[in-house]
Amino acid sequence: MRNTVFATAALLAAAVVKPCCATDVIIKDGDTIGVDGKTCRLDAIDAPELDQVCLNETGAAMSCGREVRERLAQYIGGRAVRCEDNGPDPVFGRRRICVCTVEGETMSINKWLVREGLAIKFEPFARGRFQEDEDEARQSRRGLWKGCFVAPQHLRYWRKLIAPLLGSTCANEPSARDKLFPDNPEMPPGCSIKGKFAVRAKVTGYRGIYHLEGCRSYRTLKNPNRWFCSEEDAQAAGFRRALTCRGARAG
Repeated sequence: MRNTVFATAALLAAAVVKPCCATDVIIKDGDTIGVDGKTCRLDAIDAPELDQVCLNETGAAMSCGREVRERLAQYIGGRAVRCEDNGPDPVFGRRRICVCTVEGETMSINKWLVREGLAIKFEPFARGRFQEDEDEARQSRRGLWKGCFVAPQHLRYWRKLIAPLLGSTCANEPSARDKLFPDNPEMPPGCSIKGKFAVRAKVTGYRGIYHLEGCRSYRTLKNPNRWFCSEEDAQAAGFRRALTCRGARAG
């Protein structure tokens, strides 16, 4: 069963310092937004990855990454968004680090996501910011906090055995880790790139290897750990292209 508490909608936001129309912007996931070919990572917060699984208050798995993105799109609606560009992402230089605000709101999108329980503060970059917002969301059991989840960074590094379990229902769910780190996660719509963690990739500084549909290895790769919507997303997550993908194109 899917928990539809977060809502349904589509995409938006902006990585520029001037206001822009919501129709010009795209939401890639809960903390990454793009406009006019630029990609902006919301500063100091961490929202579920698009393919991330969380548990709702009954212990059922839900596609929290997609639902958080949809909730963000619903919040922005048709309003313009203004973003303050704070420079390049230290991990993935093609992205910018931004603090964004929706037209008519004084609270930043960054802060709103944490306060609504749709993201957590991302240390050490937060430097204590959003602590009160996160505490309030946790105590009020808003958003993700009403169920069980892990910090997105632990999914990115696949820390299944050591990732702290967050949320109000984790203690009642003995099989939580297996559900939160599924052996064969569901592919999000439009995100067909397969990612697999691999020791041979770590030797060269990557977390894993991604496979495009045109790669010879695509069909034979079973049980991918991650799904990505674009090569940019896969590379930003620390994955390199499979050697069998020479000449292959995404999509």
